[in-house]
Amino acid sequence: MFTEDDLLPLSGLQHMAFCERQWALIHLEQQWEENPLTAEGHILHERAHDSATETRGTLVTVRALPLHSLRLGISGQADVVEFHALEPGDGAGAVLEDRAGRWRPCPVEYKRGKPKRKICDLVQVCAQALCLEEMLGAAVPEAALFYATPRRRHAVPVSPQLRAQTEALCLRIHELYRVRQTPAPVYTPACESCSLKTVCCPKVLDRRKDVRAYLARAMED
Repeated sequence: MFTEDDLLPLSGLQHMAFCERQWALIHLEQQWEENPLTAEGHILHERAHDSATETRGTLVTVRALPLHSLRLGISGQADVVEFHALEPGDGAGAVLEDRAGRWRPCPVEYKRGKPKRKICDLVQVCAQALCLEEMLGAAVPEAALFYATPRRRHAVPVSPQLRAQTEALCLRIHELYRVRQTPAPVYTPACESCSLKTVCCPKVLDRRKDVRAYLARAMED
């Protein structure tokens, strides 16, 4: 268990899942550069936080809900958490203040663009689900991602595999935070869309190709 002073930003999990060096540049070196993609993402999140708590029948929607997990050592904020009313007598859900019955929580994260091949978005919303489970003492079997470009919502089952991946990333960010060392760059095509490309300089500083070329030349000689 971590203390409140040990908590690291939940939002950093998507950075870690994308690239360990990106996480370190942002969260250790405090480096940040905007590009059109990040700016669009900020605007989308601001819109998601615009209105307060809403109640529509058996659904309660809470926006900008603070989250934390002392077990995982993370804290942050959910764009939206939906609470779905359960049938009377169902004791599996969470208890909400000033509301009767029990409710099933479901975090919803808003994202620009479209679904990604990497698990960056999945682990972020899974971490929100794990925080809710710890805070509310209720299971969160499913989360959701809403993508702006197709304007479509995607269900995210909080599976054992996704839980394990998310927990492993939480451990990794704390490991890197303790040693306070930024990993060396490893250039991939994904670097071209990173807002920190000019800060990271992956093509210049990635020496793997130089080493391979040196060894190849040595073998020829």
